[in-house]
Parts: sequence; structure tokens; C-alpha cells
Amino acid sequence: MSRPSDKVLERLFRLHPKKIDLSLDRMTDLLAKLGHPERHLPPVIHVAGTNGKGSTVAYLRAILEAAGLRVHVYNSPHLVRFAERIRLAGKLIDEDTLFQCLLDCEQVNGPTPITYFEITTAIAFKAFADCPADVVLLEVGLGGRLDATNVVDQPLSTVITPVSIDHEQFLGSDLGGIAQEKAGIAKAGVPLIIAPQSAPAQAAILNYADHVGAQVTDSDSWSVQATEDGFTYQDDQGALSLPHPALNGPHQIANAGLAIACLRHQDPFSLTAAHYATGIASANWPARLQDITGSRFGKMLPDGSALWLDGGHNPAAGQILADNFSDKDDRPLILICGMMASKDTTGFFAPLKPHVAKVYGITVVGEDSHSPDNIVAMADSLKIPATPAASAKAALEEIRATYGDTPVRVLICGSLYLAGQILVDTDLLPT
Repeated sequence: MSRPSDKVLERLFRLHPKKIDLSLDRMTDLLAKLGHPERHLPPVIHVAGTNGKGSTVAYLRAILEAAGLRVHVYNSPHLVRFAERIRLAGKLIDEDTLFQCLLDCEQVNGPTPITYFEITTAIAFKAFADCPADVVLLEVGLGGRLDATNVVDQPLSTVITPVSIDHEQFLGSDLGGIAQEKAGIAKAGVPLIIAPQSAPAQAAILNYADHVGAQVTDSDSWSVQATEDGFTYQDDQGALSLPHPALNGPHQIANAGLAIACLRHQDPFSLTAAHYATGIASANWPARLQDITGSRFGKMLPDGSALWLDGGHNPAAGQILADNFSDKDDRPLILICGMMASKDTTGFFAPLKPHVAKVYGITVVGEDSHSPDNIVAMADSLKIPATPAASAKAALEEIRATYGDTPVRVLICGSLYLAGQILVDTDLLPT
């Protein structure tokens, strides 16, 4: 069902360039016309990085909410509905508030050229400034230094998740250069919490942080260790024994640890061990190794099968998935993959090769994606058996026909846009 906000968003798509154009001039001009809402926010935690940004924000939010705090969140992109990008004091922005913010921003901007991400970020700032809360969690869209979110002069803290190569058409393919761009959110005198990084990324981040005078806390200052019942977090304040993270995959211990490090090294909120434990066990972030076995798609598979959904789309994400599926399991692993045309499909598949029995290539409907035949060709180049399919549903039907009653593991992957379509098809809308 169409909503009034949808019509305004459609106008923005038509009237303003959708293409990413990294600059802060347009953003600062629009915010000035709006009365500088970015200067009237609750304390801000600003998060950049390549992989793990959304998961880290999800843990931050869950921990803070476990302490009874009101948390604003800005994420991108959305999976199904635009409102997923903006969470006001714990709840997705309601239609009336979103519609009014859209109208206000559209009116003051007028015909001035601006990107879609810039104007939607301005909408988030306006909504955050108008609604009381205790903290804002602000996720960078792309890069950091010139990202539209990088207009808060004095955040409470800044965070950089693991940096790897992605969005080469905008950030280039030099890892040190990419890391330096992401480090651009660092501010003088503001804590900068850094996840474990490759040597080139670490050097670039530390160099930039030193240049601006940020207060660095890197991964030498804390550690995480998996245990039978969950994991242990350790820093100079002591140890926390924590449950298994709510999000699937061994990498989520590192994401949870980064969130804890951020809050432990800059804690005006008086958090307790119970707040950390409750938050870690209750975080929610769809399409990140999301178990959808119980959905109608999952029920198409043989008994004893498992079905996951993941929006990862770069080589680092492929490695994370490979690590998750490296444990011994007699059930064959099958990928149903749709991927945007700008993404490195071969690099994504390469770490997964030892674990995958077959790949089905599909289209991401309505997007500039690789064709199923292209995906098959890239899998074939790695000697991974592959075949095209008309859709995820068609691939699942073929898997059932091929394997009969033999249990299988199936991962639908390769794109957040595809993940959003699957969530719609399975009635698993984000809340």
C-alpha cells in the first residue's frame, strides 16, 4: 500500500541525482536552511567501516536499551521500507513524522542539486533533533571523511569496524587510502575505538587519528574469547562473561566486542554487566546470516535442512561466511546468489569454494545486477558447480527436486537489495 511519504521519496529520486557524490558542501547548506539540527542532537556515537557497521550498531543499541536509555539510530540502506533507516527513541519513524520531515527538507532544498543520501540524512537529523532521546547511533553511508553523516563536530565517540575493499568506484582499491577516508570521522579530543585491522588499514587510521588529535583505543586494549556458553570480554577494567551473541556467525563475537569496547571506554551511561549481557543476547539485525528456516521458503526444503539469508557482497563478507560454514556438517551447502553488477563476485566466491556444493545464479529484480549467467560463469571460473535460476523460489524448487529427502544447507546471499526482496517474499519485514 502506497504511503504519502512514498510519493515524496519518488519525487526526490526524480529531482535529485541518485549517484553518490562525496562532498559536504551540499549537506552543510541544507542543514543551515533547516536551522542546523545536527547541532541539537543527543550525544552521538559515529560508526564507520566496511563490514560489521550495522551489526556493531545493533549491539550498541541493544545494550543501551537494556539500560533503559532512549536510542535514536540511523542506518542505511533499508531492506524493505525507507522507515528502517530512522529509529526514534527505539521505534521506527512513524509515517506522519517521516512525511512531515520529508516535506520540510524538500521545501527548503527546492531545486538545488543534492544526492538522495544527503537529503535523507538531513531528514534523520531533523527527526532526531525534534524527538527527545539519550543517545544517537549514526552509521556512515560510504567512506567517512566526506560522508553526509560527518557533520557532527563533537560526537561522544567514533568507531571504525574492520576495513576492506568495497565500493572501489568511489573509494579506490588502495586499502590504506580507503582506511584513511573512513578514519575521516575522527575528531580532536574524541575517543576513536578501532576494530582489529590489517596492517595497511591500521597504519592509515592511526596516522590520521594522530594528525587530528583523536583519543585512540585500538584492539590491543581489549580482547574477546569464545567459550562454551558464549564469550569472554577482557579489558583493563576487568572481564565480562557474556552469552552467545544474538546474531549468527563466529565473527559476531568481534562485532559485539567492539560495541562493548566503545561503551566501556567512554561510559557516561553507568552500564552494568547485566546490561551488556542482555543487549548482546537480544540484538536484532536482519539479513546478516539470518536464520529463515521457519519461513515459507525454508519449508520448501527437506526436513532437517537449514536456510539462511545474508546481504554480504564483498570478498571480506565471503571470507566471513566461509568461516561460518567451515565446521564439519554432512549436509551440502548450496548458495543462491544475486549480486550487483559493480561487485566482485569472483572475490566473494573464492573463500567459499571449499565449502560449497553448488551455486544458483539469480537476478536482483529491478536493480543493476549481474545476470544469472554471469554469476554462473564466475562460479565456473573457480570450478564451483553452478546453474542459473529464474528466482530464489525456483532455485529452492530445483534443490528440493535434486536432493529429495536429503537435508541441505542453503544460503541466499550476495546483495542487501536481494535480501530485502526475500524478506518481502517470506513476510519477514524488519520491525
